[in-house]
Amino acid sequence: GNQPLYSHDGLAALSVNGEIYNHVELREQLSDKRPFATGSDCEVIVHAFREYGLDVASKLDGDFAFVIVDEKTGELYAARDPMGVNSLYFGYGEDGSLWFSSEMKAIAKHTERVMVFPPGHYYSSRTREITKYYDPDWQDVSAAKNALDLPAVHTAFEKAVNKRLMSEVPYGVLLSGGLDSSLVSSVVAREFDDPKKLKTFSVGLEGSPDLVAAQRVADQLGTDHYSFTFTVQEGIDAVSDVIYHLETYDVTTIRAGTPMFLLARKIKGLGIKMVLSGEGSDEALAGYLYFHKAPDGTALHEECVRKLSMLHMYDCLRANKATMAWGLEVRVPFLDKDFLDVVMRTDPDFKLTKPRDAPTQNIEKWLMRAAFDEDQVTDGKGPYLPDEVLWRQKEQFSDGVGYSWIDGLKEHCERVVSDEAFSTAAFRFPHNTPQTKEAFYFRSIFAQHFPQWSAAATVPGGPSIACSSAVAIEWDEAWKGMADPSGRAVGSHDSALDAAKPKEAAATA
Repeated sequence: GNQPLYSHDGLAALSVNGEIYNHVELREQLSDKRPFATGSDCEVIVHAFREYGLDVASKLDGDFAFVIVDEKTGELYAARDPMGVNSLYFGYGEDGSLWFSSEMKAIAKHTERVMVFPPGHYYSSRTREITKYYDPDWQDVSAAKNALDLPAVHTAFEKAVNKRLMSEVPYGVLLSGGLDSSLVSSVVAREFDDPKKLKTFSVGLEGSPDLVAAQRVADQLGTDHYSFTFTVQEGIDAVSDVIYHLETYDVTTIRAGTPMFLLARKIKGLGIKMVLSGEGSDEALAGYLYFHKAPDGTALHEECVRKLSMLHMYDCLRANKATMAWGLEVRVPFLDKDFLDVVMRTDPDFKLTKPRDAPTQNIEKWLMRAAFDEDQVTDGKGPYLPDEVLWRQKEQFSDGVGYSWIDGLKEHCERVVSDEAFSTAAFRFPHNTPQTKEAFYFRSIFAQHFPQWSAAATVPGGPSIACSSAVAIEWDEAWKGMADPSGRAVGSHDSALDAAKPKEAAATA
């Protein structure tokens, strides 16, 4: 709707991007019972600010980035959702002015330094500090000691999905055919008397693993499914636009963001304005294939915490910006606060992956798969997913859309980036120096769009293997010389790359 949204006296103005899922409950808790001026779920923020002050962000259950300016007190207040699903940047102008924006490009030219506003924090001009308001106990492994409770995982996830169906606009689900998106689709489809009313969407190269798997799931669920294809050349042609909209030069994010960017355009063209997606599952449930090498539950849990803390710079950034580039909103139930509390407080030993001949935990994300197996069905509507999908091995999105997408992109970069140009990488880009021609290609395009030094500093760097943090590389000696952030780089993948023949020295992920 129209913005800004105002307090009852018209003196506090709110500019916001997001959805507040507990807006009805919050409204009922307000002592001021005057009617709201709009039907927006976000209007409750500005009224709650007047009652709760600095604590308002901690009262919200949703995905949001907002700024409030209160003429009555002269205060400025800004906040970002706990996991950073919605983007927010800030910076100071030469005159001392303070700038905020959902996109870096809007303020980079007006600030001396543009920075990422941290998730789970708020800023107040009253204190002139950025303060952490989201501080769950499970960030410390000592809080992760709950016994296995599959019904609790099942119930928490269904609630996370269903609260995100709050919508007055046409919506659908991004369906790759992997576990995460398939579970989201299945839970949503069960809310329909006729599942054919639910639209699901997939994208990939012709004949790619995701397209085949997604169609199989859609057929089983009975959804109205749309499969879109793209060619390697179409993906390459879109890379510059993808970097401009995603505001990153991270290799994995661009690899996965390109097909998602192309898909979002197709979806918006069908009149859909909101989609649900499966981001966050791999971080919370140790789903990436490199987790197979976790030495123990403590190391696994600490890596999950690290990965969740960085999501706003990777998968959340990709999902939010690749869709919003076309005016499409994405919602991510796996990052629901209540769901995270359940799975992150569970003893991490239940997330360890055992040998494939073990009776339980013989595949990544066994915890989630088991929570939605047939013995957990209580609504009489039959299985959530066929076994061949429920127990399908993890594919990273950039892999699942078709392996030749990554291979073709790397080959293109090898052709267009000369050895001479690549030799200047350290001189041209002293911060996060690209270590491969693919990374150099992306970084060069980023620099054309965003020449400011502080813009480059908003993108994280460091070594990674199959989306791991730098710390997890220490789990396997063979990974230390590898550079490919693809899931195929891990020996536990059915299509594993030859780890003994690393082609590059390092990479960002």
